[in-house]
Amino acid sequence: MEDVDSLQFRQLLLLIDENLGAEDVAALKFLCTDLIPFRKLESVQSAMDIFQLLIDEDYLNEKDTFLLAELLYRIKYHSLLSSLGYTKEKVQECLCEKGKVSPYRQMLYELSENITNEMLQEIVFLLRNHLPKRHRITSALELLILLEKQGLLSENNVQTLEEVFRNVSPDLLETINCYRMANVSLSQQENALPVEESSPSYAVGIRIFNSPQETSNQIKFVSSSVHDHHIEEPGSPWEHTGNVNSVPGRQDNRVPNLTQVFSKTNLQLSGGFSGVENESKVSTYKMDGPQRGICLVINNVKFDGVLQERKGSYKDAWELERVFKWLGLDVRTYTDQTSDQIKELMQAWQRSEDHKDRDCFVCCILSHGESGAVYGKDGKLVSIRTIMTYFTAKQCPQLTEKPKLFFIQACQGKEIQRPVYIETDARVPDFSSVQQSISPSESIPEEADFLLGMATIDGYASFRHVQQGTWYIQALCSKLQLLVPRGEDILSILTEVNEDVSKRVDHSGIRKQMPQPAYTLRRRLIFPIPRDPPPSQ
Repeated sequence: MEDVDSLQFRQLLLLIDENLGAEDVAALKFLCTDLIPFRKLESVQSAMDIFQLLIDEDYLNEKDTFLLAELLYRIKYHSLLSSLGYTKEKVQECLCEKGKVSPYRQMLYELSENITNEMLQEIVFLLRNHLPKRHRITSALELLILLEKQGLLSENNVQTLEEVFRNVSPDLLETINCYRMANVSLSQQENALPVEESSPSYAVGIRIFNSPQETSNQIKFVSSSVHDHHIEEPGSPWEHTGNVNSVPGRQDNRVPNLTQVFSKTNLQLSGGFSGVENESKVSTYKMDGPQRGICLVINNVKFDGVLQERKGSYKDAWELERVFKWLGLDVRTYTDQTSDQIKELMQAWQRSEDHKDRDCFVCCILSHGESGAVYGKDGKLVSIRTIMTYFTAKQCPQLTEKPKLFFIQACQGKEIQRPVYIETDARVPDFSSVQQSISPSESIPEEADFLLGMATIDGYASFRHVQQGTWYIQALCSKLQLLVPRGEDILSILTEVNEDVSKRVDHSGIRKQMPQPAYTLRRRLIFPIPRDPPPSQ
């Protein structure tokens, strides 16, 4: 029977190995650095090699797979947890008691997830005199390991990292600061007199962002009485990792995780520590849910009456579908919708339960337009603001505090002269406007977490090639594919889109276009880097 269990266990490990790529293996190897002698890890070529080392060190066996579940959780590979009998939530509950990846290693890994290729090059340049001359560094994890080998980085020495990030990315200092505070608290406790069990004690609620792309995996500290389980704002993106006051002590001599560090200190946080909460406001939207989100693409091509066919729009819809599927969204495309059908679609998705476990919502509308509105197939206008207000927190509670992105490819003004192969998404001549000018910012509902990307500024036309699609949508898709793998946030990407479109000109050389984003986002929105290459590749 034991042989059968052992065989099934190894088959399970083989299945997990087959789902992990080279970057995943590198991440697992890095997270195990404090658990397995580095000389053994250097020869690792696959996840199976790591699993065997963990088995040899008695960290992993058929009866106890939690460490493997923790490692998969740390690298955000939540889909494989079910094969081990775990869920993301179950792992979070058990981390306090069973977690073995040290706070130091967690901190370094989260930093590595936020170091873009450009940042890596800058860091290598700054540290060139301290690194081997002929060693070509290709990843952030490789750099961190090298710094440890050179003695420039250790559990109690993160000064080099701090100096580097002050120059390269001050935002990432927050992760290091939180780690240092945890170490200081533990040191103070070790040097202090023992605390009687009957003495008043305090727990510290710790909430950690789970998105791999969040700027600093910021950690928020909230003091609370031992009688309180934790403090959590309604709808907060912070996740509570457990009631630390009830956490039993570790059974080994390894460095405890962050939750255990604070449970051992039994200190009430006040004064200087409260500043962490105030400094953590520039955070990142949580983007590590079971599913990324829904993306609606409404593609109006043929119209009733005098509105002309929007040739080339199918190319836009196709590109949007490919790119947002690549980003992990469930794309639904609707063609030639009347004004009433557009509203009905918004109502249907407003009430959908599918938003519950998703990170965001995206809606792309390709049509003719007027100031602050788009046309349905029937030639009737639908206000952009009306479309967006279907998804406010009051109307769609499932999307509360989640980013809601709307991209509108439609003219916002009068038609201009059309050269060969270039058309505008404006109304045809003599088709009277039915509303006053409305700026993009006025189209956004007066609450947080919305982004409206307009193809053009108010009052002007946008351009569409009858074969290649619109300037705006093609630039948007191109920049998403280029910049998401670099860890850029959506506003930085839209700035690049602005620059791209602003440089374009029709073949006559005189007609140009300027997109305009407007938003009420409260955090940085960074799409997790897809495992597959961009569609254009």
